[in-house]
Amino acid sequence: MHEPLKVRKLYDPAAPNASTGIINGKSSNVLNWDDVRYSWAYPLYKNMLGNFWTPFEINMSNDIRQFPLLSEHEREAFNKIIGLLAFLDSIQTDYSGRAAQFLTDSSLVALMTTLSFQEVVHNQSYSYILSSLVPKNKQDEVFEYWKSDPVLRERNDFIAEVYDAFAEYPTPETFMKSIVFDVILEGLNFYSGFCFFYGMARNQKMISTSTMINYINRDEQLHVHLFCKLFRELLVQYPELNSSETEKFVQNSFKKAAQLEANWGRHVLKDAAVGLDMDELEQYIRFMANKRVNELGFERPFEGCRTNPLPWIKAYSDVNSGKSDFFEQKSRQYTKVLDDNGFDEL
Repeated sequence: MHEPLKVRKLYDPAAPNASTGIINGKSSNVLNWDDVRYSWAYPLYKNMLGNFWTPFEINMSNDIRQFPLLSEHEREAFNKIIGLLAFLDSIQTDYSGRAAQFLTDSSLVALMTTLSFQEVVHNQSYSYILSSLVPKNKQDEVFEYWKSDPVLRERNDFIAEVYDAFAEYPTPETFMKSIVFDVILEGLNFYSGFCFFYGMARNQKMISTSTMINYINRDEQLHVHLFCKLFRELLVQYPELNSSETEKFVQNSFKKAAQLEANWGRHVLKDAAVGLDMDELEQYIRFMANKRVNELGFERPFEGCRTNPLPWIKAYSDVNSGKSDFFEQKSRQYTKVLDDNGFDEL
């Protein structure tokens, strides 16, 4: 049985600036980027800053004209997916704050604070989209979908149960499990929704909304990279957690999450004519699950599924440096994508 996690001290004059561990260590809590424990923290921080954006940069006028022309099924899928994303980013904002209070190292706290801010911007973007397209009563309805849709509720409860276990009894083990489920949330649960919006963009529909989704996708890729780093560092500090039991937990959790995500995708997208084959979507979800488990350091849970079955998505999620974005709304100078900064290769 591991000891409970200790909340980081506000300051500790007797401790070094560079922390002695990821959790339950010592640190002065003074942030000096030239004196931190983890060499990958500052490059990741710079990449996160390089992603800065706000929804007000995006002109919604074309989407406002197009939205009433969408089919009923397209509008329903659009609204439900926006409601889902709003739920995910809402609990993510809170979870990242709760996790941060137990991180010993001040540079990791800075990264988590930046992440939390980006999640708030994401949520703001969903409100901005909806307020541009639908009346207030419909906005309120969209933000309630997660409570009443049984398929969506099952999927969300799966995440919330592990998050709640960490919040109620924070130990190295419950923290480790919550990190795994964070990677599920940010690295898998967004992706059928992303596919929908990229499919819309592929058909020249709702381009402005899809631009914002592209920026959110870009942020989430870095968030996944951060939590995979935290996971690996935690296993170094607590080698007893680097076990076959943990590997089975990770693999089984992603298997279950992939099935729930596929169920949700079929449920919400089956009648939305955006050119997505549901069998290919399920294979894509398994491909992403394999990718995430591998990033966490374990064997992929699904046999095969090493090739992206939706290769066209790469053109819509590409974030290479200095290029005009795929929506041709404006030239945007993206942060340079390097092998070590954790972006997806979709």
